[in-house]
Amino acid sequence: MKILVVIAPENFRDEELFEPLHIFNKNNIDFDVVSTTKGEHTGMLGGKITTTTNIDEIDEKDYCGIVIVGGSGSKEYLWNNNNLINLVKSFYENNKIVSAICISPAVLAISNILKNKRATVFPSNDAIEELLKGGAIYIDEGVVVDKNIITAKNPDYATDFGIKIVELLNIVNLQ
Repeated sequence: MKILVVIAPENFRDEELFEPLHIFNKNNIDFDVVSTTKGEHTGMLGGKITTTTNIDEIDEKDYCGIVIVGGSGSKEYLWNNNNLINLVKSFYENNKIVSAICISPAVLAISNILKNKRATVFPSNDAIEELLKGGAIYIDEGVVVDKNIITAKNPDYATDFGIKIVELLNIVNLQ
């Protein structure tokens, strides 16, 4: 069981990365963190992480789910990244877990996987607009689960988001 975690190369939201990673570690879930570039990446609050792989090199078959971290860098680097959009579609089509937090659920909407699905997003006009444009049913809650899709609203829900991912992974593993 391995999770793919995607961050913007700069200005990812620290809590939305590090809190779920902590939960994955506690539950013995392997993960790889990737970005659009390799090297050291800095979050909005100064947290640092180094990646050795980028999105272009990922094969969805190696993972049971994808987590897309938010933060102000998400809109600039992730929303319209064709490789990420294709990965999201592939994860979804193969019934794997697809999750995003903060403004990153917009990536799921742009990937056309949220039609008639319940989802939440950071309450900025552009993020909500992307969800609605993608056919999502916008729910103003902390964490929203619709089958294999998990979305979360903001950093305040980063721990709950990580827990929901682990819970869904455990359900999928039991089937």
